[in-house]
Amino acid sequence: MAQNVPFSKQMRLATRDIHSVSDALVNAKLAFALYDNRVWAEGLLIFYDIFKHLEQHVPHDFLPPEIHRTAQFEQDLRFYLGDGWLERHTPKPEVLAYLNHLHEIEQENANLLLAYVYHLYMGLLSGGQILQKRRSLGRRINPFRGVDDGTVEGAALTTFEDHSIYELKQRLRKIVDEFGVRIDDETCQRMLDESRKVFELNNTIIRTVEGVGSANVRTVLYVGMAIAAIIMAKYMLRNNVDSKQDR
Repeated sequence: MAQNVPFSKQMRLATRDIHSVSDALVNAKLAFALYDNRVWAEGLLIFYDIFKHLEQHVPHDFLPPEIHRTAQFEQDLRFYLGDGWLERHTPKPEVLAYLNHLHEIEQENANLLLAYVYHLYMGLLSGGQILQKRRSLGRRINPFRGVDDGTVEGAALTTFEDHSIYELKQRLRKIVDEFGVRIDDETCQRMLDESRKVFELNNTIIRTVEGVGSANVRTVLYVGMAIAAIIMAKYMLRNNVDSKQDR
């Protein structure tokens, strides 16, 4: 790869194909189930230990405190799962395998963890924001949601009140690009290899999310009801207009 290509771009190019597979898997597994709190909470739970591990092991030079999310994960999970969720929590075997891999590469070269920091946090700042917006939309079209008082609970993970999303993305890219200038060819290749591994491991744990089938059925039902309601409203409005014109 040409030396004048920013390293963050090299990492994106190296993962473009598997990133697309990962996006499709997330959409298939979670997108239609975003309104379902149980499925959403499980999606949070499988990544909680991964983000927590990184924030406990990666220095602030590579993982700035302003994007740390452990406390926000715990806040949202407490909202969805109730007090005492952490005492009841046992990571799935696939999550433990993910954590074990992080430990192994840390022993080899702790700098390799930056690949996980970049892709996971950029994913949270990009796709995570989109998923949260879709979830909010899903709640609005759910006819059984009850009274909506305008408050947004259970969304701490994707809320960055003190910094703009653009600013945080630029900060991450700058960290990666500056690191890429300093490394040798062997470390560069290992970083690109681990970049692909991030998505392989992500896909493995995403596949463990359960309850998506029934959630999808309910979502289709809700969407169908919403569309039917819109059609009925238009039909009634048209009849009213025609009736007035006939008078």
